[in-house]
Amino acid sequence: MPVDFEPRFMKVGILTAALQELTPREVRDQDPDRAIEEWLEFAAEIGADSIQLSAALHPSESDVPAEAMLDPVANTLDLRDTFDRSRADRVVAAVGDTGVEIADIGYFDNMLHSDPALRRKKHDFMLRVFDAAVLLGCPAVCGFVGRNAERSLEENLQDFEESFIPLLQEAQARGLSYRIEQCPMPGWTLDDAFLNNLGYTPNAWLTLYRICERHGVGDQLRIHYDPSHAILMGQDTRSIFQWLRDEDVPFLVGGFHVKGQVIDPRGLTAWGYGGQTLERGDWVGGRPSPDPADHANAWKKQTSFAEHELPGTARHDPLAYLQNRSVDWLDHQLAARELLGLDVTETPLIVEHEYPPARIQNRELLKPILEGSIAFTRRIDEAAACMFALQNEVLPSQGIPVQGIGRQAYRS
Repeated sequence: MPVDFEPRFMKVGILTAALQELTPREVRDQDPDRAIEEWLEFAAEIGADSIQLSAALHPSESDVPAEAMLDPVANTLDLRDTFDRSRADRVVAAVGDTGVEIADIGYFDNMLHSDPALRRKKHDFMLRVFDAAVLLGCPAVCGFVGRNAERSLEENLQDFEESFIPLLQEAQARGLSYRIEQCPMPGWTLDDAFLNNLGYTPNAWLTLYRICERHGVGDQLRIHYDPSHAILMGQDTRSIFQWLRDEDVPFLVGGFHVKGQVIDPRGLTAWGYGGQTLERGDWVGGRPSPDPADHANAWKKQTSFAEHELPGTARHDPLAYLQNRSVDWLDHQLAARELLGLDVTETPLIVEHEYPPARIQNRELLKPILEGSIAFTRRIDEAAACMFALQNEVLPSQGIPVQGIGRQAYRS
């Protein structure tokens, strides 16, 4: 029976860390929810359907100085004071006025920090994020697992079971899921460790999921897939999604960050995928530098051979796509539809802006850059949706074969 052509599109959003101080600090510290209102207005101006609301410890409370970060975070959601129903109602009213949804809340921190006091502080903050998500009607919180740097990755599985499972139980009690972003976070430590976030790769997700299943919180653990980190690990999206399907867990992917990575062949030749290990500048005189600004040099484990891409800002490079050295955005969106069994119209596609030369913290200068990237992301998704509907629904319903072979998993 012939079917109609009915492509289904994803909602395109943006992480509010793209412009950290959209509302000046002297204004927002006195009236914190104004920062969310103004970001919703800005998101509407640049053509976004939603925002991923960035939460973080206030700069006065954070244990990591901003100058030590590769991509400074934003506390658009300010939780120094209780986020109660009256605050939530104000934000929900702004959602209604702008027509921009809040897809979820993102709090990206090390939830397995080796310092017990800091770990407790971060967990307490995460619980406040959970409570805010409930009041705002968000289905999920996005973040990291992290790593206890004083223990091996194998030992961290015990940390995960003892310390992270209780967080997922709290999420379950609130009807939330926790979406892990898979960045390995190589610059989090000043040693040679590249893998500082336990949920960094598909087999690790499956290992964590099985632990969660044993404790009855498997439905709480999901992945907020970011293809830039796959490129960093020498992987490609189609192969990752195929692997999840092969292992019968394609449902683990619950959302997407739209951020790319461009591999520098010269830097890769010099250092390989482990990145710069010597003379980075984070150590001075044989010991960690006392200057926090020097600690940002630990990120040369990544930046010596790769640079983040804001979607649409990197040149079209078919050879790089085939070598897994840049994100093939069209195949990314096709593979998601073909292999994951998504409820496409309810799956967030969140643009994350971390392309260093374009991280302009000026509203008027940044606005056309974000507009362009969101428009690019939307058109790529629309193109993929149309191809999928035509090739997987319309043509088969009339017995017409699809031409060619296309990109294949496990092959480059």
